Amino acid sequence: MNKRAVRLIENGAIESAMRTIETERLGMEALERALTNGLAEPFSRAVEIIGDISGRVVITGVGKSGHIGNKLAASLASTGTPAFFVHPVEANHGDLGMITQDDVIIAISWGGESAELRGIISYSRRFSIPMIAITAGETSTLARESDVVLLLPKEQEACPHGLAPTTSTLLQLAIGDALTVALLEARGFTAEDFRTFHPGGKLGASLSHVADIMHKGDRVPLVSLGTGMPEAAMTLSKMRFGCVGVIDDDGCLCGIVTDGDIARNLGTSLAEMRVDEVMTRNPKTVKETTLATGAMAVLNRHNISALIVVDDARRPVGIVHFHDLLRIGVA
Repeated sequence: MNKRAVRLIENGAIESAMRTIETERLGMEALERALTNGLAEPFSRAVEIIGDISGRVVITGVGKSGHIGNKLAASLASTGTPAFFVHPVEANHGDLGMITQDDVIIAISWGGESAELRGIISYSRRFSIPMIAITAGETSTLARESDVVLLLPKEQEACPHGLAPTTSTLLQLAIGDALTVALLEARGFTAEDFRTFHPGGKLGASLSHVADIMHKGDRVPLVSLGTGMPEAAMTLSKMRFGCVGVIDDDGCLCGIVTDGDIARNLGTSLAEMRVDEVMTRNPKTVKETTLATGAMAVLNRHNISALIVVDDARRPVGIVHFHDLLRIGVA
């Protein structure tokens, strides 16, 4: 393939991408307008219903709507709203038993006439289980049978044939995210709560606090004011944090001696000096409640490798090293 042909393909691909993004952007603008008009009341009602139940949110949908439903269930569950996805076909073959009268159902279907949903719709009506529809089918079976209808605007699909779900699934995704965040805020869900549901991976690491990873007790390298440099150097070498904290008579941190401080004074009579003469006064510190990401930011900003952890009176309670943060995945 010659270069001209390659350029034509590249140009065509970029033009196609731009058309897709523009079409979907217009769809999102239509959704914004809907939320300031007819969609506002049912959206608020949906948040109220979900917030009041004692059970779980059961999400269902088939095809691409089902994929969006899976994502919505995961988002809700991870932000304090117990939720799970039930495939409508599996529901028709026994999984309806997973749904109780304490639950609420969110059914997602663009047209609202998916045959696979009939069983779960009938079940919700029979046992008076609240049902929220996410659909663009205003007069569809799903809309008629639901307690709340989140009616999405019928906007053009980005697919040139108008067939592949593109704009439609984006709108479903967006309204699902809007529900998730509204419920999160209504529940007063905090970063600490978020960490409870995300203990693994980089996200869990970034939500860790210094108190969770710091070295404590005898592992904290400390010497008193007036200590000779040979003793301080021995403590520094033994603890292997690259520094030793210096405390005053009240046990408060007043300085720090690092490997760099020792290296800079090698040409002097270091063996005869006291830590008072070598230390850096008022060193950078963090509190136990500082997030791991915050500690890493301090290390990076000041180009240092360790931080003494202090309480409100600046008494040392721990130490956290660059390697500790790398070990849990904060980078």
